[in-house]
Amino acid sequence: MNERLRLAAAALIVASWGSPVIVSRGRVHRADCLPGFAAVTGDTLQGLITYRIENGECEIVSLDSILEGQGIGTALVEAVLKGARAAACRRVWLITTNDNTKAIRFWQKRGFDLAGIHLEAIREARKSKPEIPEYGCDGIPIRHEIEMEKMIIKGIEK
Repeated sequence: MNERLRLAAAALIVASWGSPVIVSRGRVHRADCLPGFAAVTGDTLQGLITYRIENGECEIVSLDSILEGQGIGTALVEAVLKGARAAACRRVWLITTNDNTKAIRFWQKRGFDLAGIHLEAIREARKSKPEIPEYGCDGIPIRHEIEMEKMIIKGIEK
């Protein structure tokens, strides 16, 4: 990725997430420093996904698409799944918040299952990222982390 696109990716992360810091399951990530994939048309960034692989698992840390409903997010997720299979990961997982029902639907449509609900986890996350708002989508209080996963067994998604 050239420097202009790298700067655009960092700006997209800040615009979407309030800062480059993303907190999931108590872990603080700098999304602008993680590996990822970008969707680019010409010289224009259309979407970005970041992830980390550790101990046979792949966590999707962020996903942003400039134009929704165009297949950009799905293509980026597919790129991560392909990389996770190549890295022999046994599962791909992510965290979203209880208010983000649109994201929950997106992930379920792509074969991700609910793996856990971490009650009041956002209270702890705000200690590392105080800019997490109190209220999110549709005015719903942001309180809980929703963990979603897609299992990979011998390179095949389940």
